[in-house]
Amino acid sequence: MINKRLLIKNLLAHNDESSFYDKKRKIDLSNKEGKAKFLKHICALSNSNPANNSFIVIGVEDATNEIRGVDFFDDSKIQNLINAYLTNAPIITYENVAFPTLPPHKVVGLVTIRPNAEITSLRKNIWKYWGGTVFLRDGSISMPKDFDIEIKDINSALVKAIENKAKNNIKHTLDGVIDFTNKRHKDLDAQYKVFKELFVVCWAGVAKIIKGNTYYSRVEIALVNEQVRLFYSALDEVRIHCTDDEFIITEYVLLGLNNQDKYYPLEEVRITFQENGLYQIDATLLFTPPQYNKETLHHIQNTNNALLRKLKKNIPLGLNELQDLKQLPATYLISYLNGFTQAKEKLIAAKPLLKPFEGVYASFKESVRILRKLKYNTE
Repeated sequence: MINKRLLIKNLLAHNDESSFYDKKRKIDLSNKEGKAKFLKHICALSNSNPANNSFIVIGVEDATNEIRGVDFFDDSKIQNLINAYLTNAPIITYENVAFPTLPPHKVVGLVTIRPNAEITSLRKNIWKYWGGTVFLRDGSISMPKDFDIEIKDINSALVKAIENKAKNNIKHTLDGVIDFTNKRHKDLDAQYKVFKELFVVCWAGVAKIIKGNTYYSRVEIALVNEQVRLFYSALDEVRIHCTDDEFIITEYVLLGLNNQDKYYPLEEVRITFQENGLYQIDATLLFTPPQYNKETLHHIQNTNNALLRKLKKNIPLGLNELQDLKQLPATYLISYLNGFTQAKEKLIAAKPLLKPFEGVYASFKESVRILRKLKYNTE
């Protein structure tokens, strides 16, 4: 079992980017250009390593190797993007790896690419890349190559050595549990459970009981063996259910208008642990959006649009307008879910205007996260 934090440290210490390893300060999958660049690197690393894993480390400064971190990325449907745009698509995983030097809301992203010994190419056009293009790693650069390439295995021994150095042990696991329960979350209700005598899942949050059910907010859930953060949210309500074989997370989102908010189930994540030392994560979207009167939503959209115009012109907002601004991301989201397609575009475009308002920007990121989940579940 590999400790992903140690794996990242070994990759960073190994050398600069190579034919099996790339690093990024961040990735952006919200637009065609960002998706295209990400797909290019996945394609190139898969083709360059037919017999071993490749990796992309996200949240690291390219020139200095400084670990800066990125926001928690919980999109379990990222494989859908890979399958939609790549022929002979590799299997990839995106994991959020906690580092003690980072703020609680930051992680290092680790993308693991498992090739299928076939030539991977773009299935269709995206951004400036043509469908049918094959990419390979040329040193630290992903480059387009001729289709009739010969794929060679040159990295297996080196990748195996790096992974072996990152294997977990009892000390790492015990230190991780103690750090999680007694240090990082000493002010919260922190618990752990052992599965199959191998896996240790820790979780912490503010617990409250409603109608006999326990819900958590300010939630962090981690698979300590691998130092992987399975879930993190400062906003949502979460229910946790355990059996001998499974750890089940049901996530709820708070939505509503005119102070009539209600919790709606968003997604269930089911982690199944097996006797052979493997585990599987399956996510099921549960979300049914609330429906509202169109005339009311028209009025709210007009209010939101007026607020954004004022922010663009640097006109100070009054107290009531600041209160409306706090609701802007959620109300744009509700409008989009009720058929106002332009509301999504306006929300995305508002990002730079909302960044100076910490609480509003947190709500913006939450709304975008929900939109991303809905998008990948329908692709």
